[in-house]
Amino acid sequence: MIPDQWYAISRSQDVRTDRPVGVRRLGMDLVLWRSTDGALVCQDARCPHKGANMADGRLRGDTLGCPYHDFRFDADGQCVLAPCLGSGARIPKSMRLDTHVVREEAGLIWLWWGRRTEPLPEVQIPPEVRDKPELYATSSWSQPVHYTRYIESLLDFYHVPVVHRDHWFNWFDYVGWSGTAKRLGLDGRKRYFAMTKVENSRLTVDGTTLRHDFDLCQEGDPTNRAPMNVTFTFPGMVHIHTEPFDVTIWMTPIDEEHTQVLFRWYEDTHLKKMLRLPALRRLIPRAALFAQKRVQEVQDMRVVSQIEPRVTGRHVNRFVAVDELNAKYVVMRDQLKKQAATGPDHADGVDRFDDSDLEAGAFASSE
Repeated sequence: MIPDQWYAISRSQDVRTDRPVGVRRLGMDLVLWRSTDGALVCQDARCPHKGANMADGRLRGDTLGCPYHDFRFDADGQCVLAPCLGSGARIPKSMRLDTHVVREEAGLIWLWWGRRTEPLPEVQIPPEVRDKPELYATSSWSQPVHYTRYIESLLDFYHVPVVHRDHWFNWFDYVGWSGTAKRLGLDGRKRYFAMTKVENSRLTVDGTTLRHDFDLCQEGDPTNRAPMNVTFTFPGMVHIHTEPFDVTIWMTPIDEEHTQVLFRWYEDTHLKKMLRLPALRRLIPRAALFAQKRVQEVQDMRVVSQIEPRVTGRHVNRFVAVDELNAKYVVMRDQLKKQAATGPDHADGVDRFDDSDLEAGAFASSE
């Protein structure tokens, strides 16, 4: 995990004012709740008294009560009432919950994991995500893989016609990506499987955001191609733009063996004029998320969950030329971790990294 970063830990809509919510993120058990005015609170989930899970407690006013003895804690983490001692009792200052810095941006809850040096940087959300006008649906699930391997599976798009070919639902991919109007899309399956080559690859670096533009195409048939754009922003956001769809995925470690996924699917702009009501327009991305979780994710995890070693890093993979985005991610992740460990240098200095790092063994020749 990379210190001194904002991590997306939950959807804002999942935390209400009527009950606390427990999550495990970044190796920590946390409790999320809202005060009566809607302000968000994030604290350690273990009661300092005897270790009960505060996520099983109850909200009363602007305090959270432990489910074991109803010790009550305010938004700053201080215990303000211990019923067994009486309302007038003096409570030690050490009886408190650690409170974490959180913000809400883009419909998500973000936790700061690192040194609390003021002012903290802004949450990094690239314009292609922050400025998107389309309606969307966001779902959440977890996978039993290290987050670096999950990220790699999204940065590498040429696995798609290989991994996602053996399920009836992928017929929609065949038609949407490769089917021709002349044949009513029915030639899509054959053309889809043939798009295995990456051409016109171009990688740009903007601070801690990487952008990869390329064409996924059929060798020998210049008409069968799909332009792609994959944007990655540290520590764990991938935005994929293609002609048929747009998606954004945020990945946060639960621990060293599991990853939490926040997957956002945007409405199809071609259907916007036909489906006037927002509720109807959201049906398409919701259906797409349903299929993503139950079809594409299952197909991906059959492969990714078996990859060894479980954590990626420098000199772990033997990259080829079209893996430049993946290689850049590995190198920059390593540099960000080193910068966070050595002092005041911060993430905005990562663009100083030297491309010779790729030539030193992290990036293999395609020859």
